[in-house]
Amino acid sequence: MQLFFAFVAIFLICFPISASAEGEDEDGPYSGKYLGKLNSYHHQVSGDVYAVNEYTFLITGFNYDGNGADTFFWAGASNRPGPQGFIVPDEYGKTNILDRYHNKDFTLTLPDRKKMTEIKWLAVYDLNNQNNFGDVYIPEDFEPPRTQAGGTFSKRSHNVSSSSIEILDSKTIRIYDFTYDGRGKRTFFWTGVGAQPSSRGSKIPDERGYLDPIRTYNKEVVELELPGDKTIFDIDWISVYDVADNENYGHVLIPDGLNVPPSLVKITPYEFSLPNCRQLHKDLQVSWEVFGPQITFQLSGQVAQTDYMSFGISGSDVASQMIGADVVVAYIDDIRGYTVDYNITSLAPCVQVLGQNKGVCRDDVVGGLDSFQLNTYSRKNGINTISFRRTLKSSDDGDKEIFLDRSNYVVWALGQLDSNNEPAFHTHYPKSDIIIDFNTTEPVNDCFSFTKRMETPVQLWERTKIRDATIRTFNAYLGPSGGMRGYQGLTGHVSSGLAWYINGYMIPELYLKRGLTYTFQVRGGNNPHSPEHYHPLVITDEPQGGFDRLSDAKQSEIRVLAGVEFTRRGRPKPTAAGPLCLSRYPENYDRRLDDNFATFKKFNRSLLNSCSDEPPALLEITPNITWPDTVYYNSFTHGNMGWKIHIIDSYTNLRSGANNLAKTITWLPALIAVSLYLYLVTIPVK
Repeated sequence: MQLFFAFVAIFLICFPISASAEGEDEDGPYSGKYLGKLNSYHHQVSGDVYAVNEYTFLITGFNYDGNGADTFFWAGASNRPGPQGFIVPDEYGKTNILDRYHNKDFTLTLPDRKKMTEIKWLAVYDLNNQNNFGDVYIPEDFEPPRTQAGGTFSKRSHNVSSSSIEILDSKTIRIYDFTYDGRGKRTFFWTGVGAQPSSRGSKIPDERGYLDPIRTYNKEVVELELPGDKTIFDIDWISVYDVADNENYGHVLIPDGLNVPPSLVKITPYEFSLPNCRQLHKDLQVSWEVFGPQITFQLSGQVAQTDYMSFGISGSDVASQMIGADVVVAYIDDIRGYTVDYNITSLAPCVQVLGQNKGVCRDDVVGGLDSFQLNTYSRKNGINTISFRRTLKSSDDGDKEIFLDRSNYVVWALGQLDSNNEPAFHTHYPKSDIIIDFNTTEPVNDCFSFTKRMETPVQLWERTKIRDATIRTFNAYLGPSGGMRGYQGLTGHVSSGLAWYINGYMIPELYLKRGLTYTFQVRGGNNPHSPEHYHPLVITDEPQGGFDRLSDAKQSEIRVLAGVEFTRRGRPKPTAAGPLCLSRYPENYDRRLDDNFATFKKFNRSLLNSCSDEPPALLEITPNITWPDTVYYNSFTHGNMGWKIHIIDSYTNLRSGANNLAKTITWLPALIAVSLYLYLVTIPVK
C-alpha cells in the first residue's frame, strides 16, 4: 500500500493534473472529489484541495510566501486547527519546514495509513507561534473517492459474459471473468451515451492498446482504459459491439455520479497538420493529404527514443499482409529524423540468399529507390512526429501504388532499432485487416490524445544457468524469443523473433571449463535459400551475432572462436549448419500474448516441436587459456539470438563460491548479533 501512495505522489509530481478552480462541476479534467478552497488567513496561503482517495489530497494552484518560522502541513481531528495534530509530509514525503510555493500542483499523503475520515481539517500551520495560516475542512459525512463496483455484462450472444466489473478510476475499468467467443465480424469494445448501445459510439482500445477486432476471451481479467481524454463521466455504457452488423453482443451500464479516484494517466493532445487522421493503435496514428500526384503522410507515435514506426501498403490486394509490403521505417536519432523505404520479402532481417538480399531490406539495397522525401520531424513529450511524402505511383518497380479509386490495405508496426539502426522484430503490429480510403470527399478523423501510465517493471522469466560439470553435450535448436519477459528482457538486446534453445531452455548461460571438450548438436536449419530458418551456430567474443551481415571492417574486430572457417579469398563460411528443429507456435496463436505466460516453463509447454529426421551438425570445442572469460553463442546469419558462455578454470571454485555465499548468508544474523553484543558490553557505564 505504501508503494501505491509513493506511486501516486511521484506520478502527480511528474505529470500534474490540471484542475478546475471552481470545483468538480466546472469543465476540465477530473481531479477527484472537491473539498474546497484553502481559507486564507496569513502569508498569502491559497489553493484548491481535492480528495484523490481516502489517503491522498491533491492541492492545485497552491501559494505560500515561505515566511513562517516553523510551518508545516498539519492535520488533526479537533474541531479547529491547533496544537493537537500531526505533520503531513510534503509532496516529496519529507517533514521539513515549508519553503515558498507559487501556483504549484502536488499531492499530500496522510502518514501512518491515516484516513481522511479520521481527521476534520488540513492546514498550513506554524508550530512555533501556534498560528494557522490557512485551512480546509473535511465534511462530517465525507466519503473519499474509491474503486467502485459495477454490474455484469448482459448475456445477449456470442457467449459474452462477465462477473461484476470494477471502476478503478475515472478512466480505467476492470472486467472479471470476461468471455467472448471471438466469432463476430468486426467486433470491438465500444462505448457511448444513451440508454442502450448503438452505432453512434466509439472504440475502446483493448487491454494491449489495439483497435483491431477483439480476440477470443475465456474467463479472463481484462483492464480497459478509455481513449484520449474520455472519462467514465462521459459515457453511459460499455459494449461488445459488432460494427459490421450493428449488433450489441452484450453490455454493462455505467452508473451516474461515481465517486472514484482521478486517473493517473498522462494525457498528451495529438497534433496534426493534415486534414485526415486514423488512429492505428493507442500509441500510433497516421494522417495524410493528397495533392496532385503526391501524398503527404504524418506518423505520430508514443515511442521510445530507440524505436521505429513503420507504415505502408500491404503485400496483398485483398488483405493486410507483411510479406511483399512496401513500407516506410521512420525514426529519430540524436541528430535528425529518417524515413527509409523498405521492401519486405520475408519476416527476417535482411540477409543474402544466393547473392540476393532477402528479408526486411532497404529498397536501395535490393536495387530500388528510396521513394520517401522527409519533410519535418520532432520529438516532444515522448512522441515522435515525422512527416514525409511520396508519389502515388512510383517509377520504382518495388514500390506499391497508392490507389485513389478504391480502398487500400495497409500494414503498420512498432519496434526497436538494432545497433545498426535497422528495424528489429516488431513488438506491436495488427493481426486483422486495416483498410484506408485515401481519397475521401470529406476529411476523416478518428484520432484521440495519447495517454501514458507510469510503467511498471516487467517480471522476467527465470534465468537458466547450466553449470553441471557432467554435461558435455548441448542440444541446440530454435524457438520463439518470447515477449518482453523472454529474450529481450533477459538480455537487454532487441529480438530477431527467434532464439537458441539449449537443452530445452531459452538462451541459458553455459559454464564450460578450459581444457575440456564439449559438443553442440546443432539443429538451426541448413537451407541457405531460407532467409528465416538458416542459422549455423557460431561462437565469438561479441554479444550481438549475425557475423555474416557485418561489414569486413566490423568482422575484422571480432574474434571467431568456433563455427566459422575462411575461404582462400578470406570469406567466412559456416561449419555448423544442421537440419531445422523448431519449437513453434500452435496454429492461429497470437504471439503478442507471449507475456501472458508467467514462466518460461508454461510458455515452452504451449509450443509444438517440428524437427527434421536428419542427424544434427556437430560443433566440437575445447576452450583453452587464450579464450576470454565470457564468449557468446549466436547465429551466423541473424543477430541477437544467443547468449553467454562463461569460460572457467574450475567447477570446484564455482561450487565453493556458491557454498561460501550460502554459508555467509546463513551465519549473517548470528554474526550481527555477536557483533552487537560485543559492542554493547564494551560501552562504559556512566
